[in-house]
Amino acid sequence: MTRDDELAALRARVSQLEAEAAAPRVPRHPRWKTALAVVLIVLAAVLTPLSAVAVWADSMIGDTDRYVATMEPLASDPDVQDAVANRVTTAVMRQIDVDDLLSDVAPDERPLLEKAIGPASGAITSGLTSLVRTTAEKFVSSPAFATVWKQLNRTAHAAVDKALTGNGDGAVQVEDGEVTLDLAPVVEKVKQALVDNGLTVAAKIPEVHTTITLMQSTGTLAKAKKGFRLLQLLSWVLPLIVALLVVGGVLLAGRRRRALVGAALAVAVGALVLGLALWLGRSFYLDALPPDVSRPAAGSVYDTLVRFLRTGVRVVAVLGVVVALAAWLGGPGRWARAVRGGWRGAIGSVRQATGVGTIGPVGPWVHRMRTWLNWTVAAVAAAVLLAWNYPTGAVVAWIAVCAVLALAVIEFLDAPELPDPAFPGSEAGPLGRTGP
Repeated sequence: MTRDDELAALRARVSQLEAEAAAPRVPRHPRWKTALAVVLIVLAAVLTPLSAVAVWADSMIGDTDRYVATMEPLASDPDVQDAVANRVTTAVMRQIDVDDLLSDVAPDERPLLEKAIGPASGAITSGLTSLVRTTAEKFVSSPAFATVWKQLNRTAHAAVDKALTGNGDGAVQVEDGEVTLDLAPVVEKVKQALVDNGLTVAAKIPEVHTTITLMQSTGTLAKAKKGFRLLQLLSWVLPLIVALLVVGGVLLAGRRRRALVGAALAVAVGALVLGLALWLGRSFYLDALPPDVSRPAAGSVYDTLVRFLRTGVRVVAVLGVVVALAAWLGGPGRWARAVRGGWRGAIGSVRQATGVGTIGPVGPWVHRMRTWLNWTVAAVAAAVLLAWNYPTGAVVAWIAVCAVLALAVIEFLDAPELPDPAFPGSEAGPLGRTGP
């Protein structure tokens, strides 16, 4: 290396050092802000299940119509119908003294009685039980039972309220942590059906009360009473707190886009943890039931009661994934850039295949307003989601699909300003087509 080469290399090194010294230094992000951001995001994830439970509790207990609409499909559930028929049959047969009933039967009513339950020389009790069971099964599978069930569950709403607040009374009873529904109206309907079928002695059966269990909470009901009122009060506060924690965590983070992805996924994981707890809780709940309670029917009741809560789990999980995906796609990562490039290339190919140019002034206007239009789509999607009454995971997915289609339309219409045709060398016409 010659002296001139060494001097040139030295000058280049000095210039590099001067440039590095003159360049503004990026301040290092404080560690305490990063740590606080992590804490806030973790708190948001932890409070997500509690927030969902609070909204569910307020909706189910505070809204009678919502509760009735939730429980109404159980009238056609085979397991519930079978449990009700068994309860009614057992309760009716306990009140029947066959000898006393037969002693009051007039001779001219004997043939009708034998036709209904069999000859007197046979197993009358067995035949009578079969008749009561058949009659009960016919009633619980009829539209009339659906009407009675709906009325009973409107009354049953007072049971859940009473179990958790101590208020309310009526056909629903709460004792030792067990919420039961009095099926006396169903028994009366079955008694009337027995009379109509020829068993007139059934009219002598006294008023019968039998119950079906709606909720079993041994040992935990007192704790639930203490916390339920707080959940009701926080039903709208907790979701807001979760949102504020996420916003605070993202703003405090050094890499905000990455923090938003992490926060969205953390909230989704928090919701999925609640879903896992509901799945495990179902098994624990059914295992703790007493032997005389129908497990299939109790399982149907449990699934129906937590259906809205499970829907909330799906909504939050899907929403978290959608937000995380959107934040990731907007980032500077290599794969994100590749996806965006493929997106733009695909829409550009469609534009070229259709022969659409700038569509007059629309293309340049969309190009200038593109950022605002994209944010408008996001704001409208968020507003629709917030305004939707009890959205499902499918609703969130469809809102996301519609938003993506709207963004695709914006990308399709986007075209930069074209050169003025008056200038020499310009070949673009007013619609983007080439002209002479």
